[in-house]
Amino acid sequence: MSLPAPATAPLPVLFLSHGAPPLADDATWTTELAAWSAGLPRPRSILMVSAHWEDAPVTISSTSGAPLVRDFWGFPQRYYEVAYDAPAAPELARSVAGLLDGHVRQDQARGLDHGAYVPLVELYPDADVPVLQLSMPTLDPPGLFALGQRLAPLREEGVLIVGSGFTTHNLRWFRPSEAADAPAPSPSVEFDRWAAEVVGAGDVDAVLDWERRAPAAGEAHPRSEHWAPLFVAMGAASVTGSPAGVSSVDGFWYGLSKRSWTF
Repeated sequence: MSLPAPATAPLPVLFLSHGAPPLADDATWTTELAAWSAGLPRPRSILMVSAHWEDAPVTISSTSGAPLVRDFWGFPQRYYEVAYDAPAAPELARSVAGLLDGHVRQDQARGLDHGAYVPLVELYPDADVPVLQLSMPTLDPPGLFALGQRLAPLREEGVLIVGSGFTTHNLRWFRPSEAADAPAPSPSVEFDRWAAEVVGAGDVDAVLDWERRAPAAGEAHPRSEHWAPLFVAMGAASVTGSPAGVSSVDGFWYGLSKRSWTF
């Protein structure tokens, strides 16, 4: 397979709210994701940093064809039959290892988890762009921001760096018996409004200090893993571009903010 030529300008960086497998049934959200990718330069490869993979030291996923990680339970069988056979990305794996001075482990048994492949099915449904996933070795905001800064040169190689999390993620609010667009809880709305303001302004200090500065922080994120990929994305954006994000998707899905940014 021949790859597209590297981009002539640094590729954008994304932070996306990735959704559970039923995202595929939400016509509004899937249309938004398809329109988002259509407006982006075509990447040579994709580096995904998902909320669902924490592993230290930094670890990269398989380049030898490991199956998808079905890291969800209790859904109808059809969600377990979704395929996403994107090409492996050995060149990208070597580039990542080089930027991290070789301090990276590879897990050849680790495929893409749902934080990676569920949105990629909607963004790049042809599965024709090589994809590599990178673990989060910590949830420390400055540490992840620095990791993103070290990865920033990949943008010059035509790599789309994607942080995949959720702008608010409190599963007590998730009620699939209600309409997907039902009014969101006020803490979710408050945190989303704050996030839109500070990320839109590129206020790195506020984002990294979110636990003290954001309204309803502990309610919006009882644990920080779904907010943490944003730190990597903003770090990567801060080196070869602006850390100010443009909201590319907004609104709520079963009470959770699906706001997503392009940097």
